[in-house]
Amino acid sequence: MTTRALEAAQAALAAEHAAVYGYGVVGGRVGHARRAEATAAYTAHRARRDALARTVRDMGARPAVAAAAYALPFDVPDRAAAERLAAELEDRIAGVYSDLVRASKGPLRREAAGALREAAVRAVRWRGSGVAFPGLAERA
Repeated sequence: MTTRALEAAQAALAAEHAAVYGYGVVGGRVGHARRAEATAAYTAHRARRDALARTVRDMGARPAVAAAAYALPFDVPDRAAAERLAAELEDRIAGVYSDLVRASKGPLRREAAGALREAAVRAVRWRGSGVAFPGLAERA
């Protein structure tokens, strides 16, 4: 594996740590109607996080560790804000997996593409609308 692939895998792992934390907040505020959806996303991100940690170890590096806490991009006082946060988390995840797709090959690339697709679908569900190219931010 290349250094670029390892760096992208570490970035994806760090983003998954943040998503797991963020979904803890989402789950506490999202309301009963969407709690199962938040729980499913939380579980999916934990599984991706654990798989990425194994991947990084297999690449010969020490996996990035989770921070004790993460700064949220905005206050999350209610259900609507929790849903916006979930969409934002998925957008960020899609971005790092897009980078991992570009940096990797073979099975890791396929896994990253699958994670990108899953994040894009979850973002649409939370937001209620999609974007043209999920995971691709405009580059200045």
